[in-house]
This record gives sequence, structure tokens and C-alpha cells, in this order.
Amino acid sequence: MFKVCVIGCGGIAQVHGAALTNMEGVTLAACCDIVPERAQAYAEKFHCTPYTDYETLLDKEQPDAVHLCTPHYLHTEMAEKAAERGIHVFTEKPPVISWDEWERLQKAGEKVRIGVCVQNRYNPNNEKAMAILASGEMGSVKGARACVFWDRGKYYYASGDWRGKWATEGGGALINQSVHTLDLLLLFLGKPDIVSCHMANRRLQGIIEVEDTVEAYLQSGEKRGIFFATNAYAGNAPVMIEIVTEKGTLHLEDDWLDIKKEGKTEHLTFEMPTPMGKGYWGSGHFACIQDYYRCMEQGIPFRNDLQGLKTTVETMLTMYEQGRKTI
Repeated sequence: MFKVCVIGCGGIAQVHGAALTNMEGVTLAACCDIVPERAQAYAEKFHCTPYTDYETLLDKEQPDAVHLCTPHYLHTEMAEKAAERGIHVFTEKPPVISWDEWERLQKAGEKVRIGVCVQNRYNPNNEKAMAILASGEMGSVKGARACVFWDRGKYYYASGDWRGKWATEGGGALINQSVHTLDLLLLFLGKPDIVSCHMANRRLQGIIEVEDTVEAYLQSGEKRGIFFATNAYAGNAPVMIEIVTEKGTLHLEDDWLDIKKEGKTEHLTFEMPTPMGKGYWGSGHFACIQDYYRCMEQGIPFRNDLQGLKTTVETMLTMYEQGRKTI
């Protein structure tokens, strides 16, 4: 039985709380938020002990693992504090917002297990696509494209004073909304040898510092990838990913996968788990969190550990190195 605590009691923490309290082998013992009323409400909802100082929680509760559901700029510092005490870490994305933090987090990961909530890897259509490609039946991958069209306006950035700032959010459309899609694209392409990125603030100039639109060309060997994401759309459309192979095309969107081969199209629709939060967050949170504890229990690598996220994190940071210059 793993004793677990949640740090940060905002929107995404509700998803973690729901998963943890419906999972065998895990007990949610305590929560923490700097807003006392929010910590208390969370504690009452999930039947755990509230705190307002996370280091006090770590020292008094001495949990096996903590879930970090805090603003981006706090993830690395909090992971380091937990690692110093031998406490494992499961953090929301992004794990870091800078190269310095990435180096520090990897050092912390030498002491404890650090997992990242990259839940869309667990969506059944994505897993099916990965299995098809691994089987070789479609031939080798030639390239892939990924698109995200979402809406984040003034209302969104007014919901937290850390949002929309380089120092605290670390970015916008890429690091916050579309990093899951970048992660999937890179699973299909592999680590890119060439990264060419452009960013812009199309809609919210004077309101946010960070990008609301990002486009990139990613090349891995002979495989070519195109990535586009924007928060300037009028709604939240399903993410689209297409993989071109030697023998056909795989097209992923929402809960389906199209397999186009030899002039025929096979349309597969998957029963997705009910989303535990907003629909466009994806539906893989429970599976991702459950897998983290299964891997800890069995002493085996977790697919979303720091090594498993290395390509995604380093590509994202490289994209920001280039893209920040264009805003």
C-alpha cells in the first residue's frame, strides 16, 4: 500500500484525487495548497488531511510519493525537496520550464522515481497506432504531422497570476496545451536531428508574454515532421495526428484511427475511458497514474519516467530557444 499526498488543489488535482481514491494499493493521506479554503475543500472531498505548507506535509506525513499539481515553475523545486527526503514524485506536465531545471530534475531523479503525467500515451487509438508501426506491417515511417486548434482567451489567463508569463508558466500554447501532442508526434518520428521553430502571439498581445501559436519543422533522419498548435481558435477541436509510412497512412483523431493501405481505409473506433476532467485533457489519467504505481510495485521502468520523456523535454526546450526570438 503506497501512502500518497497531493500538492496543489486546483483543477487538475481533482483528476488526481479521483484516480487515487479509486485505485487499489494506494491511499491518499494528505493534500496541500497555499489557499487554506482550497486545501480544506479538497480534504473534505477526498477524505484526507489538509496542509498549507508542502514541506510541513512532507516531514509530518512522510509519504511514499507525492503528486505535484502546482504551477509549472514550482515542479522542479518541489521535486527536489521530495527527493531529498527519499519521497518519489509524480508530476503534472511540464516537468521543467528551462534547461537548468531539466539538469536539476535529472539529478533529483537519481535519488527517487520521478514520473510525469503524459496521459495521452495511454489513449487506446494511440497505443494501437504504436503497435501497428512496431509490427512493421505498414513499413517504415516517412513522416508525420500534428495539429492542435484550441481556445485560450483573457478568461483563461485571468484564472491564475502565474499564467501567460515566461518566468512562471515557461511558455503558452506549446508547454501548456500542446506538449502532449508534441510528445505523441515524437514517439512516431523519433528524436529529431533538425528542429526549426517559429512562435507568435497572434491574439493576446499586451495580455500575455508567451506564445499563443507555434509551428515547427522536425526532421529525424529521413523522417519529416510538421507541428502546428494555436490557442487562438474559436473552440477546442480534437487533436489530429497523421503518420505517413511506406505502405500507407495512419490518421488519429478524437476516439478513432483510420488505417489507409492499398487503396482501402479501415476505420477503427475505440471506447475511450470517461474523461476525469475536461474532455480535451484526454482520458488516460487513471491508466497513467495506475501504471506509475504498478511499475513502482514491480520495480520496473515507467514509460513516462525522465528517460522516457527525454526526447520530448529536450525538443520542447530547443523549440523555445528558437521560438522566443520570433515573438
